[in-house]
Amino acid sequence: MKLSPHTAPAESTDLLIRMHNQVGAAVDVTGTTYGKSCRWYCHGCGDHTGRPQADILPFTRDKANAHASMCRAAYHRLAT
Repeated sequence: MKLSPHTAPAESTDLLIRMHNQVGAAVDVTGTTYGKSCRWYCHGCGDHTGRPQADILPFTRDKANAHASMCRAAYHRLAT
């Protein structure tokens, strides 16, 4: 798949990790490196953390990585 730098989502100020799913859509982990305030959001399919107030970074990172490895949703299409 051809990726475009013009369709990448903007990076938020609290972005900790950006992964990419199978087709290149971003899966972002945001929040703090400590405490229980991390969340993940897939820019491809729109799936996200269920309870961000209860997630800590190691668990959030693992859930986001698992989602990114299975998700095939794309957030953009490029003309051919």
